[in-house]
This record gives sequence, C-alpha cells and structure tokens, in this order.
Amino acid sequence: MKFVITIALVFIHLTVLPADAQDVVVGSKKFTENVILGEIVTQLAGESGLETQHRSELGGTRVLWGALLNGDIDIYPEYTGTLVQEIYAGTGVTADSLESVLAREGIGISHPLGFNNTYVLGTKESTATNLNLATISDLRQHPEIRIGFSEEFLARGDGWPALRAAYSLPHEPIGLDHDIAYRGLEQGSIDVIDLYSTDAEITYYNIVGLKDDREFFTRYDAVIVYRLDTAAKYPELIFQLRKLEDSLSEDAMVALNARAKIDRVPANLVAADFLKERGLSAGTPIVAVSRWDRLARNVADHLALVLVSLLAAILVALPLGVVAAMNEGAGRIILGVVGALYTIPALALLVFMIPLLGIGAIPAIVALFLYSLLPIVRNTHTGIHSIPSQLRESALAMGLTGKTRLFRIDPPLASRSILAGIKTAAVINIGTATLGALIGAGGLGQPILTGIR
Repeated sequence: MKFVITIALVFIHLTVLPADAQDVVVGSKKFTENVILGEIVTQLAGESGLETQHRSELGGTRVLWGALLNGDIDIYPEYTGTLVQEIYAGTGVTADSLESVLAREGIGISHPLGFNNTYVLGTKESTATNLNLATISDLRQHPEIRIGFSEEFLARGDGWPALRAAYSLPHEPIGLDHDIAYRGLEQGSIDVIDLYSTDAEITYYNIVGLKDDREFFTRYDAVIVYRLDTAAKYPELIFQLRKLEDSLSEDAMVALNARAKIDRVPANLVAADFLKERGLSAGTPIVAVSRWDRLARNVADHLALVLVSLLAAILVALPLGVVAAMNEGAGRIILGVVGALYTIPALALLVFMIPLLGIGAIPAIVALFLYSLLPIVRNTHTGIHSIPSQLRESALAMGLTGKTRLFRIDPPLASRSILAGIKTAAVINIGTATLGALIGAGGLGQPILTGIR
C-alpha cells in the first residue's frame, strides 16, 4: 500500500500540480475566436518578460467568469454584450457603466479591440431562397423549420428564451455544440443555427444571416477583462494590452478565424503571425510542439487524474463497503448516498466543483473520486454478503475474533467481487476524465475538444 501511495504522489507532482508558478494565467472559451484572442494576449504579455500560461477551451462564459473571480485565471477575452446581458442580466448595468461595476468586483476592462461579434441566426442560402426567409420574423411563418442552437445560447439571458419572447417564435430547438451545428446545417439535419458574426464558416458554407428586424441583439464588442490586483502587480501587462485596442477589424478577425478553422493553422501560430504583422511582437519564433509530445502529455495528465482519484476512492470505499455489509442500517444509508452521487451528470458535477475548488485538476479528481465510490462500495458489500455461511460458521468454530475475520477472512474471500468493482470504477474514470478538459484539467479531453473545434 505504501508503494501505491508513493506512486500516486509522484504522479501528482509530475502531472497534476504545476511545475512553476506563472506570473499571468490567461483563459479562453472553447470556440476558435476566443482561443485565438487568448493566444494573442498570452504572447503579447510574454513580450514584456512575464511568465504566461494559456488555459484554453475552458468551457462557457460562467466557467471563465467564475475562474476570474476566484483567481484561477488572471485575464481572458470577453464581449460587452455578454457581460451586460448574461453576467449582469436584470441589474440595469449598461455598456457605459461596465467599467465602474467591474471595478467594484476587482475586475478591469480594456477598451474594445475593434470588432463587434454579435449573434446572428443563419440558414443555408438554398433554404432561405426556397422558404423566402430574410428576417428572424419570417421564421414565425414556418413552424416546421428545424432549429439547432448551442447549449449556451439556449440558456443565456440574451439567448433563446428572450429571443423567442421578442419574436413570438413557436419552435422547439435542439441543443448541440456550436462547431458541430455547422456540419448539421450542411448535411441538412437542421435548418437554422445561431452564429457569431465573425465566424469564418458563414462564407465557407454559403450561409445567409437572417436580419434582426426587431434589433434584439445588442453589441458584443470584444474586450479583455482582467484582475485589477494582477494589473497592479504587473503594470507592464496593461501597457501591452493597450496595444490591442482598436487593432482588430471585423474582417481581420474573420480572416484569423478562417486561418485556424478552414486552413487548420494552430491558434498559437495564427496569433504569432498577427502580432508580427502588426509590429507588436519581436518576432520570436514559436516553438512547435510535436503531435506526439502533446499526446504524451495528455496521456500523462489523463493517467494522473484516473489513478489519483481511483486510489483515493479505494481507500475510502473499501471501509465503507465493509461497514455497509456489517451493519444493515448503515448499509442502506451508505449505498443510498453513493448511489445518489452517481446519478449526478458528470459535467454538472464538474461545474458544481468550480465555486468550491476552482478550475484545474483538483476539482476533476474530486468529481472522479465521487463517481468511483458506488461500484467499489456496492461490490465490496455484495462480495462480503456472498460469502457462504458455512465458511463463516467455520471461522466462528475456530474461535476467530470479529477483527481477525474482518481483515483475514472476509476481504480475501470477497476479493473477486471487490476487484470487479475497482475495475468498473477505473473504466468509468477513464471515460469521464475526458470532461475534465472543460475546466482546465487537461488529459485526453483536450485533443477531443480541439478536434471538435
């Protein structure tokens, strides 16, 4: 057992905990434009000599905002409309009052970067022609139209619920990933999707944007939000950020997105070329990390998440399983609690961990640990209960104490069932750990998210 614990601690040190503290940690959402902007900020901050880290593709707005407030990240690209309509929805905050409101929470905001990336509803050109669709209001005449929206748009205060009320739309949209929605539109499985106005796919797939004839969508000017304590500690960071203000037109952002999504150029190279072209970088070459090196790192992170959470679960679940088997009343409570934990959706459990533990590997390990409890506890309980009564009676006849039976008789006889529970927990963890990438835990979920994007 000591050997196993030692191995787990080595894994934590090498793969889970950061080797060096970074001066500035930059975050980004899980869509291409935000990743590119995150890379631009990361590289620009590095030009001033700061040690920077980019934690990319961290999920949606709420994940990034919570991480910023908690200090897990120091800075990330955001949009004024999102801050007003989503973060401060219903509070009366306007774009003009954002700076003072954010300052009260210890957050600063840059001037706009130069482009407005607002929401647009779009459809294929052929669909718009056949159904005579030109505006969002026209959708009311076609309740049969199949609509697919990103999960975030479906839930946002400035998204589908308010849009449906403003336009009296009768449709029931389905939820899907923003990037996958384009493929669904192209293949004909859906007819209308939500777009970002700077998406490169709009031109690539010949998509027609429906006019927002009731002017529902507000402006979504791209900005950079950052922690004021980080800015005070590193004033050179703000000096660098000011170089980005009014530096990106809508056409320029569309071109950057196209290089990353259509031409499949890595986001860090897209960002480096942009900074070099604008004279914002010294032109230091970006060291390309080979595909195999990235894969090795992702595998190591994934194994660390699985092994550490599984070891912790074994150390806790085995005693719980024994107690559940020895005491019927306690057993019902224990099995009920671990069973209830297992019913919580994996992604929801990860998000619940963010306010408590922040982002990164620790909340992912805790979530995986909780998911591992049920199969080990249940199989330990079942294994001990399945020991033939004759063997128990033989142990009693030999005068063995309860403690001796507990440690030398029952667990060895129930070992096949216990090991089956551990195996089940390991398999569950390997699959579920991929979701950890959404909260910055790394692992094999990272290349999966990048592949979808």
